[in-house]
Amino acid sequence: MPRKPGSMYRKITQHAYTRRKYMGGVPASRIIQFDVGNKSNAGNFPVVLSLVVDEVCQARHNCLEAARISANRFIEKKAGKANYHLKVRVYPHNVIRENKQATGAGADRVSQGMRRAFGKPVGTAARLDAGQRVISLETTLPNLEYAKEALRKAGSRLPSPCHVIVDKLEEQQQAS
Repeated sequence: MPRKPGSMYRKITQHAYTRRKYMGGVPASRIIQFDVGNKSNAGNFPVVLSLVVDEVCQARHNCLEAARISANRFIEKKAGKANYHLKVRVYPHNVIRENKQATGAGADRVSQGMRRAFGKPVGTAARLDAGQRVISLETTLPNLEYAKEALRKAGSRLPSPCHVIVDKLEEQQQAS
């Protein structure tokens, strides 16, 4: 059965379903790493930017991973591995269920329809509030424009409109 489009799960329509110890067979999250780049220098970079969502939505684990990969790939090519630290700030706790239907010839005799239609776990998602920071990126001052472009590219992978804000900007003083 093909994977359903992420637009089916974008809106928050039900209560949170997070207690995994009572569920069986929840697929693992696709997010490989939450911190990438120069982890030893994290917190010491003079520029900190964040990707902020504008609307309340649900972001599936595979779209969060796609956003992380696109931002990481762009900033790593432009700034180098030692000049940035990228952090994904949300975790997909919410389990998404789907009532799978049989398709094809004779499906009406096999499928149960809406009988006992609670659904089986098919993935996980993070619930995002309006104004919530999803990804933070720390870098040096010469790489500020590259960091903005990396976060803009990552924002196009998320189900809500996003914008980039500058959290911290310190002027570096060069000692002559």
